[in-house]
Formats: sequence, structure tokens, C-alpha cells
Amino acid sequence: MAWTRRHQLLAAALTAASLAGCADLGYYWQSVNGHLTMLNAARPVNDWLGDAQTPAPLKTRLALAQRIRRFAVTELGLPDNPSYQRYADLHRSAVVWNVVAAPELSLTLRTWCFPVAGCVGYRGYFSEAEARAEADRLAAQGLETSVYGVPAYSTLGWMNWAGGDPLLSTFIGYPDGELARLVFHELAHQVAYAPGDTGFNESFATAVERLGVERWLDAPAGKGNDDARQAYQRFDGRRRQFRALAAATRRELTAIYESNKASAQDPRAQLALKKIAMQHFREKYAELRATWDGYAGYDPWVARANNASFGAQAAYDEGVPAFEALFEREGRDWQRFYGAVRQLAALPRAERDARLKADPLPAWAAMAESGHLPLRQ
Repeated sequence: MAWTRRHQLLAAALTAASLAGCADLGYYWQSVNGHLTMLNAARPVNDWLGDAQTPAPLKTRLALAQRIRRFAVTELGLPDNPSYQRYADLHRSAVVWNVVAAPELSLTLRTWCFPVAGCVGYRGYFSEAEARAEADRLAAQGLETSVYGVPAYSTLGWMNWAGGDPLLSTFIGYPDGELARLVFHELAHQVAYAPGDTGFNESFATAVERLGVERWLDAPAGKGNDDARQAYQRFDGRRRQFRALAAATRRELTAIYESNKASAQDPRAQLALKKIAMQHFREKYAELRATWDGYAGYDPWVARANNASFGAQAAYDEGVPAFEALFEREGRDWQRFYGAVRQLAALPRAERDARLKADPLPAWAAMAESGHLPLRQ
């Protein structure tokens, strides 16, 4: 019997699942089924653009996404493959929901191991209810947990033979700069990937998105409505300020937790110091928020902030200045930069980390790391 693409995908995914053991078959089944459902909902962008039933605003966004994708390929040297040439309407707010967990006195995330991806500090579910059920199980074990919706994920180029990663309704409506940022980030995952090193992978992709959007906004292809451009700059400025505050809080919490290891203090004292640090974080956030003209987008994150959410955010932030410095050292040449990153990804983790941190940061990158200067703005 001839196999359809769906059968091929199912066989490949279940083979991978079997390698992980029978205990995880239920989890892998929901992953396979969710991914196949998403792929089956996707149609070529040109079909959507040519369909009289497609709303005009969606056609505008899809056309913009294709311009962004072409820019990613021609100007940023990102992969030219089937990814982001199809679109799917998922009729929900997120494509998957990630669960993260950490101990009461540590920012180190619990990890799960998967074929190809290696061990990572999150576990994704296509059902929010299942994600929250997993978080409840972990909380019952004494871990702090966080569940957050994800608008997109990368299959690392492994699924390009099946149509690649599609554009999704979960992010197609993002403002221009945010849409470009997300596409650049996800395509970057197809350039270089170090199995089991979430911090390396996400920080690299975040560096590409930042540098890429900077170039996109300065290029004729990205220039449009001045109000939209200014709105992105305001939004990104708030994001940088918030991440700088979160990074400062992570350092404070880490110092508290490390002092406990060094001196074997009574955990109750550490918990008291932790409570003070978290209160200080919320007070500083309130001060910051007061300067944002009513913007309250981070309120839910702050209300639920705990070790798990701080630990998850660190993966996207902490290595970014080192990658931006590497981009500078490679003469701001994208292909040289990607080549250097791939070489790092091939190294053992300890050596990779050491090499990334070996050279001092340029002054502008060090200032950006502290939150005092928006990069190249």
C-alpha cells in the first residue's frame, strides 16, 4: 500500500517515541497527533492569497510574511526551504503550551530528554489542559512550575521534506517588527543546534532575531508606516527594560541559593531572603510599569513569577551578548557568524561555554547586557 505523507510522519515519530521507552508513549502520541493536525491544516500561502474567501487583512499579513521570509534569506543568509511558505489557522491562542519546573531553592530547570533534541528544560503539550495537569503533578513533588503558551516552534529543518514549519494564526497578526523577529528566530534554529543545550540554542536565535530586526527596520523592505515602526521601538524598549530587571533578579536569587549551598544555612532563612527578593522585583516592576503609558503586558508573568519562570527566561537572554559580540568579531558577516556558531555547537558543552565567554564583550554589548543601552538604536 502506498503511504501518504501523514503515514510517513506518523511512522517516523512513533519510531522516535519507541526509542524513549513505553512510559512516554502517551506523551509522544499527543505530540505526534498535534503536529500532524497542524500540518494538515496548513495550505500554501499562494492558495490563501488566491482564495476569494480569505479576509483582506489576512492576505496583507501573509504577503508581509513572504517579504520577511525573502529578506531573511537574501539579507540574513537564513535557510531557503519550504518553511513559512504555508499557513494554518489553528483557532486557538498558542500552538503548544510548555511546562517548566524548578526546585524551591534553585533556578535550575528540571529536564526531559527526547530523540534528536536532547535534554531540554521544558515539556510541550498541544493541549493546555494536559500541560496544566503535568504542572500539577510536578507541583505535588515540591517543584515550582510555570505553564506558558508558545506561538511557534521549530522542527530544526527535519520536517522540510513534509512542507516545513508553517506560518500560524497564533502569530500572523503580530505587528510588523514582531512578526519579522519571530520568523528570524525560528529560522535561526535551522542554522545551528546543540542538542541538550537550550541556553545556547535560544540565545543564538534571540541574537539573530535582534540583529535581523535591526537590519529589517533599516531596510527599504521593512520601512512602512512610521507609527508602526515607532510602536515596535517602544515595545522592544519595554521588553529590554523588563528583561534587564528580570536578569538582575535572577542574579539576586542565584546569590541567595548559592550561599545556602556554601554555608548549609537553614532553608527557612533562604526562603525568607527569597521572599524579600521577589517582593523587591515586583516593586521595581511597578516603578518600571508606571513609565510605560499604561502598558501592562507583563503583569500576568510578574504575578506568577517563580523559580521556574525565571529559569526559563534565562535561556533566552543570558547568552545573547556573547553571540552579539561574536557577530561583531566575525565582521558582521552572517555566513562567517553562522559558521562560527556551528563550530561551537559541535564542541562539548564545557568547551563551548568557555569559548563563548573567552573574549571580553565590546563596550556597547556590555552596556546592553546591563539594560542601559538598546543595541544599535
